[in-house]
Amino acid sequence: MSGITNRQAICDVLLGAAKEDPDLVVVCSDSRGSASLAPFAKEFPEQFVEVGIAEQNLVSVSAGLAACGKKVFAASPASFLSTRSYEQAKVDVAYSGTNVTLVGISGGISYGALGMTHHSCQDIAAFCSLPGMRVYLPSDRFLTGKLIEALLKDDKPAYVRVSRSATGDVYGENLDFELDKANIISRGRDVALIACGEMVPEALGAAKRLEAAGISAGVVDMYCLKPLDEQAILEVSQQVGLVVTVEEHSPYGGLGSMVAQVLSAHCPKKVLNIALPDGHLIAGTNREVFREYGLDADGIAEKIKAVL
Repeated sequence: MSGITNRQAICDVLLGAAKEDPDLVVVCSDSRGSASLAPFAKEFPEQFVEVGIAEQNLVSVSAGLAACGKKVFAASPASFLSTRSYEQAKVDVAYSGTNVTLVGISGGISYGALGMTHHSCQDIAAFCSLPGMRVYLPSDRFLTGKLIEALLKDDKPAYVRVSRSATGDVYGENLDFELDKANIISRGRDVALIACGEMVPEALGAAKRLEAAGISAGVVDMYCLKPLDEQAILEVSQQVGLVVTVEEHSPYGGLGSMVAQVLSAHCPKKVLNIALPDGHLIAGTNREVFREYGLDADGIAEKIKAVL
């Protein structure tokens, strides 16, 4: 594990871009430290706006800046960005088509020890349902950097969710990246594992454990939840007996639901959705919560073995 978080990768790209583009603006809601954006605020104070603990203002101010020609990245804890400011994200960003990238930091259960008030386990469903809003959950620092570089080149709204802790490196410096195209990391004969965000390294670990048990499992990094890469889903699903989705999200309205919808229409296949339970979650570190609900590599592998 590199120790470099996805949020740090975002800051690194924005620091480089701000040197060339004075219209790039970062807005935070008392979250510059949590978002690893303190270096940006220090180096480019004229391109940084602090709104305080006011997530609704964060989004509306960002949309206003974008309407004045600025390219805006707005960072706030995903748990609050996807709920407290949902109407502003809907009306001021998605419906209005403003050039704002909403960055949900510490997504999923990153704040696991603080309890369910700080979880963002419904954000995929919420943001994917907004017309005009793109939704991305990058898996590692390299993919995150490439994604932010791509989003800097367009003027469409987007929501990017990243975790708080560093994940294992999935890729390297020479990652072949194409916006809105899933990465088929490996192909399997028995199982297709489709994962997003922090669950991609866990899916890769599960594939190795399954291989040791004689089960061939491929892994797809579906970092683009909207637009969803339906072609990649169909491509990896046709030759396997079981499709497995893995997500740090509610079992309703997320990756599993979307994959099942695609397959039911074009390639009927058994789908196992591995997600957080629909109920009160235990309080603990994200690793403890993953282990409790079978979202770590061991748990994913055991759930697949049980189904097979």
